[in-house]
Amino acid sequence: MEPLFSIITVTYNAAAVIQPTLESIRRQTRTDFEFLLIDGASTDDTLALVREANIVGTRILSEPDNGLYDAMNKAIDRARGQYLLFLNAGDAFADDTVLARMAEKAVEKPGVIYGQTRLVNDRRKVVGKRHLTAPRRLTWRSFANGMLVCHQAFVTRRDLAPHYDLNYRYSADFDWCIRVLKKSSRNAYVGDEPIIDFLQGGLTRKHHRKSLWERFRIMCRYYGTGKTLVRHIKFFFRNLLRK
Repeated sequence: MEPLFSIITVTYNAAAVIQPTLESIRRQTRTDFEFLLIDGASTDDTLALVREANIVGTRILSEPDNGLYDAMNKAIDRARGQYLLFLNAGDAFADDTVLARMAEKAVEKPGVIYGQTRLVNDRRKVVGKRHLTAPRRLTWRSFANGMLVCHQAFVTRRDLAPHYDLNYRYSADFDWCIRVLKKSSRNAYVGDEPIIDFLQGGLTRKHHRKSLWERFRIMCRYYGTGKTLVRHIKFFFRNLLRK
């Protein structure tokens, strides 16, 4: 019988940050999931820590890859769960009931199950909310206003999940979410309580300008260049007010 969720973590030398991720998976009250670790041939203790965690349903693939999104594509090809949940090393479920709450929404088989995200630092202290808030009603047009739902809090029915477009190096997840939403006729909001603790930093943060440029190109593709330019002027003033 296929599990309800495939929890997917992509790693490369992630021993320093992966422990909270593993702990949050192991503590979930809902246990009908598999845990896929897609590793890029780490040379540190990443694999040892995953094996020591002894999470039921763990499957490990460790081999060289062509980057984060190539590894995610490998995960999509290997996943057996009805829903795919990408949980980066260092990120974690916000509490022990997250999978149980999502499972309640999965009964009616929505295309996407999603929720809110909060930010944590490397000491696991909550430092605030994302500056973008997940809406109660989500469609593919919602992302014209930016990536309103954090990728880790965006859980996709496997039959709707395409491969990530490897032409995008930093923001393929943004494009992927839009493509999923265009195929999904109904999406389910988990509620206002956060479901994901997002560790500040990461690939997108380190290459912020390149990521923003890719997102701009993606938005032009789906929402039109003129409308995207107007929205970015609004984004500029929104960010000024936020500061």
